[in-house]
Amino acid sequence: MRIPAAFEPNGPPPRRRGHFAMRFWSVRHARQLETLYELYEKGLVALSPVFAWLGWERLERPVAALERGVKTLLFDCRMCGQCVLSQTGMACPMNCPKNLRNGPCGGVRADGNCEVYPEMPCVWVEAYEGSQQMRDTAGMATAQPPVDHRLKGRSTWLAVSRDPSLRAGAPLAGR
Repeated sequence: MRIPAAFEPNGPPPRRRGHFAMRFWSVRHARQLETLYELYEKGLVALSPVFAWLGWERLERPVAALERGVKTLLFDCRMCGQCVLSQTGMACPMNCPKNLRNGPCGGVRADGNCEVYPEMPCVWVEAYEGSQQMRDTAGMATAQPPVDHRLKGRSTWLAVSRDPSLRAGAPLAGR
């Protein structure tokens, strides 16, 4: 039985390896997605005045819904509100049953699967493989701050547009 994290609603158990096709595709194509996202981020920052004019709060729900759809499809995203895909090889660390954001636990199995759910590939093994394809291979070495649970479900895209220091690759001091 799957026990959800404190901030997560009850959900289905993790899917078996064969059902993670899109998530694995995203990790295998991390470099291309990194390039695409860098362009997308520039567009978001450029649109910041328009978003401010329309109203950040008014845009939050529709943009978060669009972001949830895209990121759930590509990355099996959990919408933590503090996306670090660009530092974790396009593998969402919130898929880790222990919600570890700075690397694997000590229980990764010899076959690369999760300690908690043996049928599930370890998120951090996937993250490492994806990060090796990206231009910034040192991104995984960046320590991530603890999850701010108040941001769960909010749009990271709008947050990046509002505050460019949150952009991928921005120095940690700016975050």
